[in-house]
Amino acid sequence: MNIGLFTETYYPEINGVANSVFMLKTELEEIGHTVYVFTTTTPGAPEFEHNVFRVPSLPCVFITERRVGLFYQPKLAALIKKLNLDLIHTHTEFSLGIFGRIMAKELKLPTVHTYHTIYEDYTHYLNVTHIKTIDKRAKAFVRVFSRICCNTVEQVIVPTEKVRELLLNYSVFKDISVVPTGVNLKKFNPDIYPKEEVLELRKQYGIGPGDKVLLYLGRISKEKNISEIIEAMPDFMQSRERIKFLIVGGGPEMEHLKQAVSRKNMEDKIIFTGPKPWDNIGLYYQLGDVFVSASQSETQGLTYIEAMAAGLPVVAKKDKCLEDILEPGLNGYDFSDRDGLIRGLDAVLFHNSGISYGENAKIKVRKYSSEEFARNVEKVYEEVIMRDAVSSQRAAHESKKISYLFRT
Repeated sequence: MNIGLFTETYYPEINGVANSVFMLKTELEEIGHTVYVFTTTTPGAPEFEHNVFRVPSLPCVFITERRVGLFYQPKLAALIKKLNLDLIHTHTEFSLGIFGRIMAKELKLPTVHTYHTIYEDYTHYLNVTHIKTIDKRAKAFVRVFSRICCNTVEQVIVPTEKVRELLLNYSVFKDISVVPTGVNLKKFNPDIYPKEEVLELRKQYGIGPGDKVLLYLGRISKEKNISEIIEAMPDFMQSRERIKFLIVGGGPEMEHLKQAVSRKNMEDKIIFTGPKPWDNIGLYYQLGDVFVSASQSETQGLTYIEAMAAGLPVVAKKDKCLEDILEPGLNGYDFSDRDGLIRGLDAVLFHNSGISYGENAKIKVRKYSSEEFARNVEKVYEEVIMRDAVSSQRAAHESKKISYLFRT
């Protein structure tokens, strides 16, 4: 198949959507398909990228670190028309997604759309949403916008049942396939990282040989709710020696959280590394003893899967996206309040119950390989193309019937 992927974010950006599209392209090409990516200009992007086409971009309204491409590009449209695409797969609801839909309509191609982001969790980025009535309207608009985007394609893909149920509540009536985004599990395997390299990195951040490390890796933003973990740290660390909380990533909430840590005089125990290159991110998972998160805005929670692939148990706030990943008491614990968070951390870090949380975590995520992800998406493509062919045949048949009736 010749496949066109349209996305507002792509490698080397560090976020779930960029990783998902990059991995999908890579694995589909391994299977033997030809894949073209249409995305935005990105600082630090490689000078040469095979079958990747970038358009000028502007900061996103919702997430300022993200960018949205300019609308319809005539020169690029002319090129796309020569690529003999079989299917278009959009990964954004904004300009590049609209561009993809326009091209699909002009070329009479079926369109698949992956709904990656629960936008209701991002309305606080609009400066006026501190006013409750306006925030309520913003969320209502997001629901309508999402419904329109999903109901105007042939097939929708979502990463979890949580998102499928959300779209059903939005009154999306198109077919929805649940296809968990895969992970390059090899990238996070502890065996590929020399112990000396890990020890050197621990030393760089003031982590001693006997320190236990709570790790958060991801975007530093309000919806990730990192502040809830930080607020629990004085109680947790007060009676437990040699504990560090390492926060890896960047984002708009960074300075606010640093100030909160400073007010608690915990700068030596709660450490911010800043954002790190995606190509090297697997190494940072090796610094942790447990992965911790209080986010409830995840569509799938790829960082949980990455952490488990690195052999880390997960202690995370209860969320529907965790239902197929986290088995409390086996590969980590969930929590709903501060006491639950502390109990979960104590269980995996200090209670020698004979449970191999890390090994269980690695076993649990084997089914989330990038190869399996690509195969499952390929099946969706094949079904959509087949349906489209049948529909076209029916339309042609009906047209012939009408034409015959007029002649007679």
